[in-house]
Amino acid sequence: MAEISKIAKQLRKFALSYPEAWEDFPWEHQVIKVRKKIFAFIDNDGNKQLNITVKLPDSGDDAIAMEQCELTGYGLGKAGWITARFKKGDKLNEKQLRAWITESYKAIAPKSLTKTLPNEAK
Repeated sequence: MAEISKIAKQLRKFALSYPEAWEDFPWEHQVIKVRKKIFAFIDNDGNKQLNITVKLPDSGDDAIAMEQCELTGYGLGKAGWITARFKKGDKLNEKQLRAWITESYKAIAPKSLTKTLPNEAK
């Protein structure tokens, strides 16, 4: 099983591969933005915990049924934002987490950017 910090690093790298994506650190969180809008919060505390928050307009109902997931606080949950919290020893499905990042990017990014994505990401 891969270490949480390694997975978090890979997820950030994946998120940053999208057009015009960049990393920022508001409110003591690591976030990935497209232009000026956040599409993913990817925080980890060494190898103790990984928190990922994404907007899931299509798969949010499935995600919220998972034990590690909850509606994001501060009213963001009402807008389709989900937070998943994984601790050391939890099984992480990196493919699913990447799909969530993709879905969130597509929900936040301008259509002029999403139409430039490869077919498998559309």
